[in-house]
Amino acid sequence: MEDHKAQIENIKRRLNRIEGQLKGIQRMIDNDACCVDILVQISAVRAAISKVGVLIMESHVKKCLHQAIQEENSEETLDELMTIMSNFIK
Repeated sequence: MEDHKAQIENIKRRLNRIEGQLKGIQRMIDNDACCVDILVQISAVRAAISKVGVLIMESHVKKCLHQAIQEENSEETLDELMTIMSNFIK
Protein backbone atom coordinates (compact mmCIF):
# COMPACT_ATOMS: atom_id res chain seq x y z
CA MET A 1 0.00 0.00 0.00
CA GLU A 2 2.86 2.37 0.78
CA ASP A 3 4.31 1.78 -2.68
CA HIS A 4 0.94 2.77 -4.16
CA LYS A 5 0.92 6.02 -2.14
CA ALA A 6 4.44 6.84 -3.34
CA GLN A 7 3.39 6.21 -6.92
CA ILE A 8 0.35 8.48 -6.52
CA GLU A 9 2.59 11.26 -5.16
CA ASN A 10 4.96 10.77 -8.11
CA ILE A 11 2.06 11.08 -10.55
CA LYS A 12 0.76 14.20 -8.80
CA ARG A 13 4.22 15.83 -8.95
CA ARG A 14 4.44 15.05 -12.65
CA LEU A 15 0.98 16.50 -13.28
CA ASN A 16 1.92 19.68 -11.42
CA ARG A 17 5.03 19.99 -13.60
CA ILE A 18 2.93 19.46 -16.72
CA GLU A 19 0.52 22.15 -15.53
CA GLY A 20 3.49 24.51 -15.17
CA GLN A 21 4.69 23.62 -18.65
CA LEU A 22 1.24 24.36 -20.09
CA LYS A 23 1.16 27.74 -18.38
CA GLY A 24 4.61 28.39 -19.79
CA ILE A 25 3.34 27.62 -23.28
CA GLN A 26 0.45 30.02 -22.76
CA ARG A 27 2.91 32.74 -21.72
CA MET A 28 5.06 31.97 -24.77
CA ILE A 29 2.03 32.42 -27.02
CA ASP A 30 1.04 35.63 -25.22
CA ASN A 31 4.57 36.94 -25.69
CA ASP A 32 4.63 35.93 -29.36
CA ALA A 33 7.53 33.51 -28.83
CA CYS A 34 9.16 31.64 -31.68
CA CYS A 35 6.88 28.93 -33.06
CA VAL A 36 9.70 26.40 -33.01
CA ASP A 37 10.25 26.99 -29.29
CA ILE A 38 6.55 26.59 -28.62
CA LEU A 39 6.44 23.34 -30.59
CA VAL A 40 9.42 22.01 -28.61
CA GLN A 41 7.54 22.71 -25.38
CA ILE A 42 4.38 21.08 -26.72
CA SER A 43 6.44 18.01 -27.56
CA ALA A 44 7.81 17.96 -24.01
CA VAL A 45 4.27 18.14 -22.58
CA ARG A 46 3.16 15.28 -24.82
CA ALA A 47 6.04 13.12 -23.63
CA ALA A 48 5.36 14.00 -20.00
CA ILE A 49 1.64 13.24 -20.20
CA SER A 50 2.38 9.96 -21.99
CA LYS A 51 4.69 8.98 -19.14
CA VAL A 52 1.94 9.73 -16.62
CA GLY A 53 -0.41 7.57 -18.66
CA VAL A 54 2.09 4.73 -18.65
CA LEU A 55 2.51 4.98 -14.88
CA ILE A 56 -1.25 4.90 -14.34
CA MET A 57 -1.63 2.00 -16.76
CA GLU A 58 1.12 0.12 -14.96
CA SER A 59 -0.60 0.65 -11.62
CA HIS A 60 -3.94 -0.46 -13.04
CA VAL A 61 -2.48 -3.58 -14.60
CA LYS A 62 -0.67 -4.62 -11.43
CA LYS A 63 -3.66 -3.97 -9.20
CA CYS A 64 -6.42 -5.32 -11.44
CA LEU A 65 -4.59 -8.34 -12.77
CA HIS A 66 -3.53 -9.30 -9.27
CA GLN A 67 -7.13 -9.00 -8.09
CA ALA A 68 -8.47 -10.88 -11.14
CA ILE A 69 -6.10 -13.77 -10.54
CA GLN A 70 -7.24 -14.00 -6.94
CA GLU A 71 -10.90 -13.88 -7.99
CA GLU A 72 -10.36 -16.21 -10.95
CA ASN A 73 -11.83 -13.55 -13.23
CA SER A 74 -8.85 -13.12 -15.51
CA GLU A 75 -10.58 -13.48 -18.90
CA GLU A 76 -12.94 -10.55 -18.31
CA THR A 77 -10.12 -8.47 -16.85
CA LEU A 78 -7.85 -9.18 -19.82
CA ASP A 79 -10.61 -8.11 -22.21
CA GLU A 80 -11.04 -4.88 -20.24
CA LEU A 81 -7.28 -4.34 -20.23
CA MET A 82 -7.10 -4.75 -24.00
CA THR A 83 -9.87 -2.16 -24.45
CA ILE A 84 -8.11 0.27 -22.12
CA MET A 85 -4.78 -0.21 -23.90
CA SER A 86 -6.39 0.24 -27.29
CA ASN A 87 -7.94 3.53 -26.19
CA PHE A 88 -4.72 4.68 -24.50
CA ILE A 89 -2.47 4.21 -27.53
CA LYS A 90 -4.75 6.06 -29.96
